[in-house]
Amino acid sequence: MEKGAVTICVVNYKTLDLTRLCLRSIRKYTNSPYRVLVIDNDSQDESTEYLKSLDWIQLVERNDKTNDSSGGYAHAAALDMGMELCDTEYFMAMHSDTFVHQPGWLNALMRYFKENLKVACVGGGKCELTPAWSLWLKKLTDFKTFKRKLLCIPDPIGKHRYYNRTVCSIYRTEILKKEGLSFLMDRDKGLTVGKKLYFELVDRGYPTVELSDRMMTRYLWHLAHATQVVNAEEYNLRNRTLRKTRRLLDEIMNSEQVRQILADDLLDE
Repeated sequence: MEKGAVTICVVNYKTLDLTRLCLRSIRKYTNSPYRVLVIDNDSQDESTEYLKSLDWIQLVERNDKTNDSSGGYAHAAALDMGMELCDTEYFMAMHSDTFVHQPGWLNALMRYFKENLKVACVGGGKCELTPAWSLWLKKLTDFKTFKRKLLCIPDPIGKHRYYNRTVCSIYRTEILKKEGLSFLMDRDKGLTVGKKLYFELVDRGYPTVELSDRMMTRYLWHLAHATQVVNAEEYNLRNRTLRKTRRLLDEIMNSEQVRQILADDLLDE
């Protein structure tokens, strides 16, 4: 394992502009030692051709045809492949619709590992771009959660339990491999990518750092559901989610900062 270095693993599936922005933003704003590993989930489109043109990343084309209509299986399997190939001390899972917008972001996350040498994972939740007042109102009117807590309804598999999401989370590679953990764990029980893996780290006594959305969005933007919206014909999203995500996507992609990054072809060299 290369000490101090991070392998940033990005999974691509037919998201040319999002993946381009994700990778270029990493290159523009990262000064710490890192490598980028991109696992392409059989896109067979212009995004794959773009990735093949980049000399500064390691591209792996995954051609598994396992059927999973949600896309969750393919994403988790790709992260497992990336973890298997990782030869750096740290492994980062990052969504292709997550973009860096401030320098110093990786140092800000890595400092938690330096402060506690036993920490196994540093990350956050959804990192939503939704305004704070809207999130507060959503939480205030979440009657399902209120009912569940009031009636003490059991949650045996941890469906409602917090976990650091693969939107952007860093793990100690050696711990994941030593403990035999997988991003696919409990997919058959309906848990999302990396959820059971995180539970296992916590339940086995490994310290983790759970960062607030406010802290994460200081450095990163995450456009939740953007991959599904870009490939709307392949996914079953509610109209409300489609409208909201498209609005946020247009807002971010048309921002001056993002337009400058997408116009800077030197970031690909």
